[in-house]
Amino acid sequence: MDNTKRYGRLLERYRNGDMERRKFLGLIGAAGLAYGVQTPFAKFAHAQDVKEVRFDGWGGVVSEAFREYAFDPFTEKTGVTVVDGTFGGGDEYLSRVKASQPGEYNIAHLSGVFDYARYHGLGLTSELNEDNIPNLQYVIPKLNDVFRKITDGKLSCVPYDYGTTGLAYNRKHISDEEMKEKGAKILIDDAYKGKIGGWADWRTRMWYAALQTGQDPNGATDVDAMWDAVRAHRDLALKYWTSGAELMSLLAEEEIYVTEGWSGRIYALQEQGHDIGYMDPPNGFGWQECLFVIKGSPMEACEELLNFMLAPETSIAVAEGQNYPPALDPTKVDLGDKIPTLPAFDPTGTLSGLTFADPEYWNGHEADWSKMFGRVQKGY
Repeated sequence: MDNTKRYGRLLERYRNGDMERRKFLGLIGAAGLAYGVQTPFAKFAHAQDVKEVRFDGWGGVVSEAFREYAFDPFTEKTGVTVVDGTFGGGDEYLSRVKASQPGEYNIAHLSGVFDYARYHGLGLTSELNEDNIPNLQYVIPKLNDVFRKITDGKLSCVPYDYGTTGLAYNRKHISDEEMKEKGAKILIDDAYKGKIGGWADWRTRMWYAALQTGQDPNGATDVDAMWDAVRAHRDLALKYWTSGAELMSLLAEEEIYVTEGWSGRIYALQEQGHDIGYMDPPNGFGWQECLFVIKGSPMEACEELLNFMLAPETSIAVAEGQNYPPALDPTKVDLGDKIPTLPAFDPTGTLSGLTFADPEYWNGHEADWSKMFGRVQKGY
């Protein structure tokens, strides 16, 4: 029986509820059947003597989803260990990479096209052999295209998920109506002094400062007004959070009532029974994340892992675990029941309703604004 028929029978059993997801992933991994995986990974591993691949991501429920639904099944299939590290922000991780030896870091779960652009500017991009990643065919075309423009039509990553950084609020203390009325300005509202939070990330602070001052976040010109808004938020905030886990804890324990937050983490709180509302204000911060392969990595091994992770059943399982819509095109792949209910999900596959950061604009301000935010954090 060829791979297509074997996969079809396994898929039918899984969708009929006759097989648990974990067992299904293990079986397609063991058989090398993940939507087009025809070549056993073993020949790559043997040729390169690859025993492990390092993956760095955002921690918390995101890393848990990757581990359970992608990394462990991949190791069962190949015998190759995926070593996963975590980071709290993109700048922190990039500093580690720049200080590392070639090959020390392999794949990173990067956020935003601006990260991809600056890694390319630093000479850290690789070139993927797309023939080894047939599951790219299921990805929303727009998500691939923005990366190709930066690296002359080639890819150094595969798109993996997307979401928004919107406004999260405790409904015991803030109504939906108040949120709709105040929008981003609620983060600089004196009425909630000491109950406001915010991510310790200069891009997010300046994006929301643009919204609070009535400016286009991809073309704001009154920078002084934006920094005044950043300072106003700083003075009213209980603290800056530095990880998704801390964001969730602050909201769950009611230490804060309102903050901007990552859509998937807020959905996770809602699943846990917390009465936390979520709203994307006009021109809210939309983003996509990619699995980026750093120059000097074992390419065939990384490509096989990426292809496994893009297999629809794997990608859907991870998406359901981490609560962010996958990069898969919903017009090509049946994404099941849960994913269409996630914040930011676009059933058309066009992502036309999301506002993404312009990499040229934001990377052009990185040096000055990141330094300035460091000073503002310290009270300047």
